[in-house]
Amino acid sequence: MAFQDKTLKCKDCGQDFVFTVGEQEFYAEKGFENEPARCRECRDARKRERNGGSSGSREMYEAVCAECGVTTLVPFKPRNDRPIYCRECFAKKRDQ
Repeated sequence: MAFQDKTLKCKDCGQDFVFTVGEQEFYAEKGFENEPARCRECRDARKRERNGGSSGSREMYEAVCAECGVTTLVPFKPRNDRPIYCRECFAKKRDQ
């Protein structure tokens, strides 16, 4: 199948963008059936949003390890219904 560059319209910003031959070949190789709906900039912006914002950092919360008592940071708001472990104690529990 011979591909040709296609001009598509981004569903987020409305700008035209080119779906290149190389991108089409990649999509075909991976078995993707749908063409991209967003331009590169809008796709990158959505990825950053999904990954916790433009800086890429997540909000961290302080918690006390249920095993060793050290204060640690976790990427979720602690609730008191389950134990929280520091990285080292969590790794030990996982390996058991």
